[in-house]
Amino acid sequence: MARVLLIEDDSSLRRGLAMGLRRQGHHLYEAGTGEEGLELLRAAAPDIVVLDLMLPGIDGFEVCRRVRAAGTTPIVMLTARDDDLDVVSGLEAGADDYVVKPIRARVLEARIRAVLRRGEHVAAGPEVYGDLTVDRGALTVTRASRSLALTPTELRMLLELSRSPGQVLSRQHLLQAVWEHDYLGDSRIVDACVQRLRAKIEENPSRPVYVQTVRTFGYRFQPDPR
Repeated sequence: MARVLLIEDDSSLRRGLAMGLRRQGHHLYEAGTGEEGLELLRAAAPDIVVLDLMLPGIDGFEVCRRVRAAGTTPIVMLTARDDDLDVVSGLEAGADDYVVKPIRARVLEARIRAVLRRGEHVAAGPEVYGDLTVDRGALTVTRASRSLALTPTELRMLLELSRSPGQVLSRQHLLQAVWEHDYLGDSRIVDACVQRLRAKIEENPSRPVYVQTVRTFGYRFQPDPR
């Protein structure tokens, strides 16, 4: 079971979610503010962070950026409404997934499991594409012999794209393969992850050679960057 850091200022909601997640066997660390959450992040080294966006003091967006700057710990953000601006801003800050309030512990727990599965090992050897090496077995990625720190979601995205080099994958395919979402139309989460992935694997993210956009449809992994 996972070590979960839950950062939520609504004490009744926090207690309810924590109780539900503990019943599923997870170990919970709880914080009511962003400042407390960042302290626990350093002290507890959780497997995943569940983060409310609307926090007093340091808000959830800034906490998200600081968690991401500190490492690759996955982040599931909680948002009070399915607001495009909030969701996109959170994803761009580094969140891996999101859940809209009101939240049931069972739904949140399913999202946590799905995010953590993205870091599971698969049986395969290293694949070399130009200066990029993807090792599916070791779950490592290097560019020009330099190790890249990808989050589990970014890694899963790269593994899915590079599984079929040259083939165009729709946003809906990627949404289902990477996030295991069963609803349609949420391309925001896919586009934000691709943007973060490009910032790490591309020499010039504004002119990507590995992960190419196919307008109005999706993305294609280009195995030969020449």
